[in-house]
Amino acid sequence: MTVYWINAGLLGALLAVALACSLGMRKREAWSHSISLHALLFAAITGFLLLLNRTIDQIAAAEKFTAIKPDIIDDITLVAIGLTAMQQSFRLINRLTADQVTKGSDKTSATSIARILKMAIVLLLLLLFGEHLGLSLSGLMAFGGFGGIAIGIAGRDVLSNMFSGVMLYFDRPFRLGDWIRSPDRDIEGTVEEIGWRMTRITTFDKRPLFVPNSVFSSISVENPGQMRNRRIDTTIGLRYEDADKIAAVVADIRAMLHQSEHIDLNQTLLVYFNDFADSSLNIMVYCFTKTTRWAEWLAIQQDVYLKIVDIVHAHGADFAFPSQTVYLEKDS
Repeated sequence: MTVYWINAGLLGALLAVALACSLGMRKREAWSHSISLHALLFAAITGFLLLLNRTIDQIAAAEKFTAIKPDIIDDITLVAIGLTAMQQSFRLINRLTADQVTKGSDKTSATSIARILKMAIVLLLLLLFGEHLGLSLSGLMAFGGFGGIAIGIAGRDVLSNMFSGVMLYFDRPFRLGDWIRSPDRDIEGTVEEIGWRMTRITTFDKRPLFVPNSVFSSISVENPGQMRNRRIDTTIGLRYEDADKIAAVVADIRAMLHQSEHIDLNQTLLVYFNDFADSSLNIMVYCFTKTTRWAEWLAIQQDVYLKIVDIVHAHGADFAFPSQTVYLEKDS
């Protein structure tokens, strides 16, 4: 009986340590990223499970319970330890991944590395505990040979999507958070997740769009999210009666763009009178902004357009609009 009380005290102590570690990681974010604290929590849970297993065996032997088989208890304990190890490892990997992304690491790389680590942990646990649960390594390899062929034939599309997901990681046509579109398919939006089988894209009307990864190997993809500049491209139409003011207006618009701190002068900058239209004399304005953010680009473009309006009016000119002139002949 004394042994049972000792075991009960040890079980309570191990449970208290496990609860203290768990609560500490929930309340303090820095503790949740501690590898040593996760190891202590796993050790406490493992010790609790092993001691509980031993206590049940002792009680069963003392009371001569034949319904409780020690082998079944051992298998349950091993499975619980394996699941605990996997849970704590996954939780630590997720928190470290989020921490690296917060520090500025590439989110796509961090997520992919986390998935590879999780797969390695699962395979390692299968190798460690498989023998104890009756899963022989030779049997697993034999199944991998014959079963792999069957799985490859039956799940060809799934495997194609998985390999395409791996190639998306190495080729990097886009990353998480990039705005992408495909001229071949009706695909446009922001990349939210690159999974093993499919990529989740949020369209501009906030609808989730799930695209199988294999699709990206057969279509062209535009990635405006990786642009270095945004373009301003417009045409200004002045009246034909303002023909004598065209040269001065063009010169002032070009000077205004050269003086703007938001326009990238290392890129193409064109301001030229280039067309005799039906109702207007057209001036082409073509330049690039330094920013690639859409909202900032819209603000800069608006500022450029307003300054162009001021320049045109300052020269006493005005903008043309579609019009027709009708000449009436007098009867002789």
